Amino acid sequence: MMNGIVGRRAYRVILSLTGFALLGTTVGAQSTKVEGLIKGRNGDTMILQTPGSPKLTVLLTDSTQVGQVQGVFKARRKEMSMAALIPGLAVKVEGMYNDNHQLVAKSVSFKGNDLERAQSIEAGMHETKTQAAQNKEELEKQNDELKAQNAALQQQQEQLTEQQAKIAANKAAIDAAVARFGQLDDYYIFDELTVYFGKVDQSYVPQLVALAEKAKTVNGYVVEVKGYASSVGSASLNQQLSEDRSDEVTNILVQQGHIPLTRMLAPGAMGETHQVGNDKTAEGEAKNRRVVVRVLQNKGIAGIA
Repeated sequence: MMNGIVGRRAYRVILSLTGFALLGTTVGAQSTKVEGLIKGRNGDTMILQTPGSPKLTVLLTDSTQVGQVQGVFKARRKEMSMAALIPGLAVKVEGMYNDNHQLVAKSVSFKGNDLERAQSIEAGMHETKTQAAQNKEELEKQNDELKAQNAALQQQQEQLTEQQAKIAANKAAIDAAVARFGQLDDYYIFDELTVYFGKVDQSYVPQLVALAEKAKTVNGYVVEVKGYASSVGSASLNQQLSEDRSDEVTNILVQQGHIPLTRMLAPGAMGETHQVGNDKTAEGEAKNRRVVVRVLQNKGIAGIA
């Protein structure tokens, strides 16, 4: 009888101890308190740096209580908005973990001076970010300006190269003409006529025809035509103008003066060389815009050599 009573009592004690153990385990699993520093916040998700975890995910819900502890003994609690949970704030979180090991916050509390410190840090970070954004914008603007300047310099370089090429071509043409006419030292200048431009005035046509007829009476004659331009304007344009002028006079000599092409020296475009007038005056410019026509005779044929 006594053995039965003792057995039943022992069984009840074991059940009571087991119940307390299970209750303690359940409460421990449901309620957790952690302290840490807020490292980031995105809506209802907060990243907490704790002694045990550098990145603990804390979930905030509509029922999460946020409060600031006050008083000498931190016994009073002032309800706060979740907006106060900013990066840099030291907090104490109470809650329970979900299946993803995220702490679902029941309450979040912090000290007033910690909030002020965090707000000061956040203000400094905002100012730094604003300044960094302004610096980035200024750098991008300067880079755009540098790109534009480089493009302009490249364009100027291309234009300069093109101008240098034209100048070189003009010089080569002039040098060739000078060399060709320099070979005429063995010729005697039998007659000469200068035609002044705008374009060939019709009054020059009879003079050119008369010169052509006179040339035909000279034994072994050749006709030399040189075109010139003033220095007003670009060198390449003036080179072309001198060529056009010599061609125009040559056409009159051939077509109306009936000078055979075999008696014509290739027209010479002398450009801005051999200026005879002052280009700073209209009269000087007019003197430089000219074509010089010469009837030449070989000195050996003329009996001068």
